[in-house]
Amino acid sequence: MKEFLPISQEDINARGWEQIDFLFISGDAYVDHPSFGPAVICRVLEAQGYKVALLCQPDWRELKNFEALGKPRLAVLISGGNLDSMLCHYTAAKKPRKKDSYTPGGEMGKRPDHATVVYSQQIKRLWPEIPVIIGGIEASLRRFAHFDYWENKLLPSILVDSKADLLIYGMGEKQIVEIADYLAGGAAVDDIHYVRGTAYLTDNLEGLDEFVELPSLEDILKNREAFADAYRLQSKELDPFSGKTVVQKNGQKFVVQNQVPFPLSQEEMDAVYDLDYMRTYHPAYEKYGGVPAIEEVQFSIISCRGCFGSCSFCAIHSHQGRIIQTRSHESILREAKKITALQNFKGYIHDVGGPTANFRHPSCAKQLEVGVCRDRQCLFPKPCPNLDADHSDYIELLQKVRALPGIKKVFVRSGIRYDYLLADKNDRFLDELCRYHVSGQLKVAPEHVAEHALANMGKPGKEVYLKFMRAFNKKNKEIGLKQFLVPYFISSHPGCTLRDAVELSEFLRDIGHQPEQVQDFIPTPGSASTAMYYSGINPETGKKVFVARNPHDKAMQRALMQYKNPKNRQLVKEALQKTNRGDLIGDNAGCLLKIAASYNPKARHSKNTANPKMNKRR
Repeated sequence: MKEFLPISQEDINARGWEQIDFLFISGDAYVDHPSFGPAVICRVLEAQGYKVALLCQPDWRELKNFEALGKPRLAVLISGGNLDSMLCHYTAAKKPRKKDSYTPGGEMGKRPDHATVVYSQQIKRLWPEIPVIIGGIEASLRRFAHFDYWENKLLPSILVDSKADLLIYGMGEKQIVEIADYLAGGAAVDDIHYVRGTAYLTDNLEGLDEFVELPSLEDILKNREAFADAYRLQSKELDPFSGKTVVQKNGQKFVVQNQVPFPLSQEEMDAVYDLDYMRTYHPAYEKYGGVPAIEEVQFSIISCRGCFGSCSFCAIHSHQGRIIQTRSHESILREAKKITALQNFKGYIHDVGGPTANFRHPSCAKQLEVGVCRDRQCLFPKPCPNLDADHSDYIELLQKVRALPGIKKVFVRSGIRYDYLLADKNDRFLDELCRYHVSGQLKVAPEHVAEHALANMGKPGKEVYLKFMRAFNKKNKEIGLKQFLVPYFISSHPGCTLRDAVELSEFLRDIGHQPEQVQDFIPTPGSASTAMYYSGINPETGKKVFVARNPHDKAMQRALMQYKNPKNRQLVKEALQKTNRGDLIGDNAGCLLKIAASYNPKARHSKNTANPKMNKRR
């Protein structure tokens, strides 16, 4: 019978287990859905015959709380959750968030800052002899010395502070099974230093034949440029075919990152997603109103992994790889049928996609034989001549899903890479997308329009977005549908000056778009953009970049993107004055800051618009 994994001693007893093999400690509540990493890893272990239980969001302040499910036979596995715990807690302005979507009822405070470190330290105090293996996005992207934006300082590898025995980076399914089998076979965790996709601490480098050594933590602390260099060197080795072992000295010890694991085959991907997920949160959370994070993904389907887009601010390509991994149509259809059987399903599949929905195969044929290019990106600055831009498989997949009984509509919401769409000589996908898979609005991410800002982001130029916008509007007019693009932009990204922000605001004026929400750049661990933020250097080009670190400078960039908002008036005015763009202040049609009407919405209807006091205030 299909059931939830154990999360209490009562659950363990009900299964007749005397002792579990693995204890999985998570910073998230337990949501048994393939979009949630802890559920995937635990289900994969279960499928291999291991007894696994989850200890979710334990109160870390008392050691006894970690004993609730008993001592495991083989190891304790620890994940901070689906997001970095610091990102869960704090905004780009470093203010506490009001809601944690991965906690029952959205309640804050159920996990500590740096959750992976805290949990691991507590387990080491409780059971020093038990192997501790950390993984998930928090551990994965903090495996080397890294910059923590919220503490505003460099931190050593998470292996140093956590005292964990082993770190799994990337998606983890292959690594965890291999490690589990070694442990079950009697191997000591200190001897499991050869598994791809893992990292560990060592006193010396004896026995390592070929490796790339990064600038040490000490080097980086002395010289910010060394941080950019470290990122550049490490990023070049993220290919399973050509990548080498990577080493970095942290204090008296060395962090050793083994080579990147090979991508999952389609059969392996299918096996992961065909497991018996309950597809919702554990019923114990019902009394709190459930776990909010399920709302966005419960009726969505992951069709692929990886991304060859390589945006500078995103760590997906380093976490999931640049080589696209896909599920078969049959596996996806099986999942779609399971979704239609859910009690609260109303006929709408919210998404069929991945990091980038329209990536359904490697960017070129050679990637599965020799890997990705070390010094060349697939889409930036222009699509590679070898790029295989073909949407035929994705079109066929979407057609099959929407034809299933009980499905009214299939949406694509996980993001379309529009430069890849335009590279396809056949415009059939755009037609299919507009006709069947847009819910009135299509979200896309041009991120900016200023040329050198985009260059530092690794995004295509403004003209590419305009070309797509024209094609999208033309197609919708052709098929008689009123649908709109919702572009997303980032403010204060490294390399983006105040003058660039003004250029973006003019663009928003010209296309008649006023963003309801603005995303300030957040320097999260593991991205090229974070390396730029800390070092002031683009690690790919070696060139210096402007970085808006001052909160007031950031506020001006943000305000320019919402220049019509009366609350932003003074910030917009200051920004325009600082950039000598007084021509954008006035009553002309092209002005961003209106002299009368924008300051006082009632002014245009007032008989007293010439009031000298009002004029003085302006």
